[in-house]
Amino acid sequence: MITLDRLVNVLGGYGVRLRFCSVPRSTELRSVVIHEVARGRSVVGDVLLAIGADSVSEAVQWAASARAVVVLTRGGEEPIAFDGDSDAGAVMVVDETLSWSELAAVVYGLVLEGRETESGRGPTDLFALADSLADAVGGAVVIHDQQLRVLAYSRSQQHADAARVETILGRQTPEQLRALFEARGVFAHLAASDDPLFVDEDAEHGVTGRMVVAVRSGRELMGSVWVACSAPLDGTARTALAEGAHTVALHLLRSRASADLERQVESELVIRLLEGSADAATAVSRLGLPRSELRVIAVQALIGTDRDAALLLAFERATTGFGWSRPGRSALAGNTVYTLIPAEEAATARRWITGLRAALPDRVTLLAGISGPAEVAELPSARQEADECLALQEASPRSAPPAYDEAWDDILLQRLRTAAHSGRSPDRGPVAALRRHDQANGTEYVATLRAWLEAQGDPVEAGEHLGVHENTVRYRLRKMTEITPLALDDAKKRLAMMIELAATDTD
Repeated sequence: MITLDRLVNVLGGYGVRLRFCSVPRSTELRSVVIHEVARGRSVVGDVLLAIGADSVSEAVQWAASARAVVVLTRGGEEPIAFDGDSDAGAVMVVDETLSWSELAAVVYGLVLEGRETESGRGPTDLFALADSLADAVGGAVVIHDQQLRVLAYSRSQQHADAARVETILGRQTPEQLRALFEARGVFAHLAASDDPLFVDEDAEHGVTGRMVVAVRSGRELMGSVWVACSAPLDGTARTALAEGAHTVALHLLRSRASADLERQVESELVIRLLEGSADAATAVSRLGLPRSELRVIAVQALIGTDRDAALLLAFERATTGFGWSRPGRSALAGNTVYTLIPAEEAATARRWITGLRAALPDRVTLLAGISGPAEVAELPSARQEADECLALQEASPRSAPPAYDEAWDDILLQRLRTAAHSGRSPDRGPVAALRRHDQANGTEYVATLRAWLEAQGDPVEAGEHLGVHENTVRYRLRKMTEITPLALDDAKKRLAMMIELAATDTD
């Protein structure tokens, strides 16, 4: 099942245009048919592919016979006219460059499979499959992906052990269980064999017995199915488990194909917003986001020195969702994942980053920067803010992800340091002269000048900061004026020295 609005949005990325609509875009679509007459009657369905229609008018007539809500047809700019008795719903015109076979595959996948779940937008029939499989094998079922994250589980979990409960609540297999299964050779078996394997109980880890079988497509391991049982399954139950794993593989393949489509459409819309597209209002509406109080989160990830694999993994988790819902919309641009999230407070964005970090393997290092809250028209500027905050965290990766509205002063100083490091800091002047004197004679005149300026000329406060007597501060200032003209009574020169000190500060 899918809504008409979602179908229109997704197919828009393929060059399919909505020409007419007289029904709510929230209308649910549950079936797809191709025009044909069987036993003297037209086939009936919610979505009609009018393959072979000579005109839009003929396609609309076919749709009426099929009692279809929406019809997809070719027809260019032909005017659409309806009879008084016509009960037309929605008419979508297919671009001539798009083949019917490609369009049919997309529409069937969206409508029949409801493939919105891989991107975290709705219920999935994997849960129904888990229920069906649990009934067939007589034990509680949990379906995992390749990274041992929970995709679905059966409704019946009344005999679930502590390890299974922890796995479902955490939505992934805990590290101690991963280590146990690794030691027992479970993962090696799944990588090499399609045969179900029985895993003995382990009281220390709260594990009762269970059977596990690989979910595979060709040679690719896509996941696994686990069944709670006190003894190895045999006979019809074992056969049902093996066949169920094959069915799960088909579901995951369809889900992956549709998820890739969803990510493509979503990424294009997010990038259009970040680049300041003229149709920003339409894009934000299609993404289901509000028009104000949006923040841009810029994320980079790496495993050691490898950025590519970690970044793709972070993007996959950001677009799949790492909780039961997914508030943000993301795009991958260059070496950065950008996410738009409704968040008036920076804490909301930081919670999202914390969730993303928890969903990634421990070996992944995640860096992030957060923009200030922005209206839709301000998102290009917000992207720059997020990039600068990301650069700020790169310089201090152990700190919390900075937000622009909280760290604008640090961002300004970072800009000054960047300019200074590019060779644009003064080689002459009071600060440069004092720095050279310090290097040559081991004095602390630059630190003294900085402390005095930060204390707004109070030698007592400056001395406390430096750990010296106030008279020492006064003595140093007199000696400094012998080296270079400081002009400490000139407000503009004091400001200039403070800026230069901030720009060249490496602390």
